[in-house]
Amino acid sequence: MTADIIDGKAFAKQLRERVGAMSAEFAKAAGRKPGLAVVLVGEDPASSVYVRNKGKATIGANMESFEHRLPADTSQAQLLALVDTLNADDAVDGILVQLPLPAHIHEQTVITRISPDKDVDGFHPVNAGRLATGLDGFVPCTPLGCVMLLKDRIGHLAGEEAVVVGRSNIVGKPMAQLLLRESCTVTVTHSRTRDLFEHLRTADIVVAAVGIPRMIEGRWLKPGATVIDVGINRTENGLVGDVDFDSAKEVAGAITPVPGGVGPMTIACLIRNTLVAAHRNSGVSLDRDAI
Repeated sequence: MTADIIDGKAFAKQLRERVGAMSAEFAKAAGRKPGLAVVLVGEDPASSVYVRNKGKATIGANMESFEHRLPADTSQAQLLALVDTLNADDAVDGILVQLPLPAHIHEQTVITRISPDKDVDGFHPVNAGRLATGLDGFVPCTPLGCVMLLKDRIGHLAGEEAVVVGRSNIVGKPMAQLLLRESCTVTVTHSRTRDLFEHLRTADIVVAAVGIPRMIEGRWLKPGATVIDVGINRTENGLVGDVDFDSAKEVAGAITPVPGGVGPMTIACLIRNTLVAAHRNSGVSLDRDAI
């Protein structure tokens, strides 16, 4: 058996197109386009590419892109002052401060300064609390994209046995909360879990987000499992995931490739969250089922 390949790139393209059409409708109703502000401090090459791609996706979705590139020696006070300005700007619906930040700036202080209602990254403690307690709030983009891919592949997720490998605030923890919201039975594991394969062998769904190249072997998987590989690891042979793709595809029922799986969903979900924020901030009604 060879697994079906879950095409995140194609799904993300469709999502961006839907968001773009709905953004145009929003502009007619509100008299302005949805606006996303992205802040980059320093010249990290990977972050610069990511910010550029976000800008292209934002404009392509009929939104305003406000890009702020600051020098690496920008003080924490200066960055917080910019965040305050963006919080007060009615043209800005979403604020994203690109991580990582320079060592002299405390990331959590900056994240907490962003208004929870403009926190389209879903990292603010208020939005984390809303997710944990079942309230409506912004969800981190990568796990949100993973759930979309799972529901597109499986349909209703209720009753599925799911194992999340990884416990980060950005992916692992919110991923587990989202799967619980879908009525899955969820186990959270990580790099120090003993006998990880014992947990994986009964999992209908595996979400790998641990940051270790090819850590999960195909022989550990339940035959027919759906595998979502969030890992993006640079090796001598190029980008690889946290799952050993070659062995896993011979066991799994469906699997995301790296690259081309989860990655494109992150930016697509970012502009999706920005559209939601724009409707909330402007009081314009939104058909949530459409996105």
